Amino acid sequence: MNRQIILTMIENITTFFEQYEVFMKITTVVIITVVVAKISNRLLNKYLDRKDDISGSELTNYKFLEHSLSGIIYLLGFSYAVWHIPFLQPIATSLVAGAGILAIAVGFASQQALGNIISGVFIVIYKPYVINDRISLKGDLRGIVEDISLRHTVIRNFENQRIIIPNSVISNEVLINSNFGDVKICRFIEIGISYGSDIDLAKSIIRDEIENHSLSIDVRTDQDVEAGTPRVMVRVLSLHDSSVLLRGWAWAKDAADAFVLQCDVTESIKKRFDREGIVIPFPQRTISYLNQSASEKQVNTDSGETNDPAISAK
Repeated sequence: MNRQIILTMIENITTFFEQYEVFMKITTVVIITVVVAKISNRLLNKYLDRKDDISGSELTNYKFLEHSLSGIIYLLGFSYAVWHIPFLQPIATSLVAGAGILAIAVGFASQQALGNIISGVFIVIYKPYVINDRISLKGDLRGIVEDISLRHTVIRNFENQRIIIPNSVISNEVLINSNFGDVKICRFIEIGISYGSDIDLAKSIIRDEIENHSLSIDVRTDQDVEAGTPRVMVRVLSLHDSSVLLRGWAWAKDAADAFVLQCDVTESIKKRFDREGIVIPFPQRTISYLNQSASEKQVNTDSGETNDPAISAK
């Protein structure tokens, strides 16, 4: 009796596999494709994790290779699965026979997708930017390159948001790359002072605050040092209607340090100006009272004293 039950079970299983042979084969191919793609990505990521001194250029190459390899594996796997679907085999055979016509049709239908892939290849080859580069685009888009795939580039902005830009779009854009070539960054520290303030004292304060900051670096050559060129250059840039505009050149080792340097130095210069009596001009407003005598008509806004709701600002 037990033997009969076992034989019946085997016969049922055999019948099931015969009936669903195509389905099982396709499912197996799809599972193997996904597993192989995941394993290849994991192996490549483990290899990258073991490399401590990997550069942004190398990381870009490896990431693009990872996306390309995954795309090829999925393409081959799913193509093999489709080939083994009986009712699709005649269609697949016809497509292979007319591969030239198919290529033209696919080319016209997927121009944008192919354009993104080709642009991604050119980006990886010529490297106008690589992963971890700090770039700026038009429209106030700026951030750090996080990934370059077959289709798009991922940029993480400074609010931790991701900007997704197709490769065909970003490859035609004019961008600013703070890490291309020399990574040192110069920030302009521009502050206007009143015409009555001491220009020499103001320039000295700006120079001292930039030099004394821990993130400020010396970019002078040996010839500059021998010639007595100051470490921080401060000049009168222009004469405005109500201020004298001064500019100090603040150098930092990279864009991140340059941002912190600019913020800190601007604050410290303002505090030094307050202590040293250097005036930074600002717009002032005169308020005139209506229906009052001429002697009481104009008052300084600094007093802030008024009981008349009918006032006009000029």
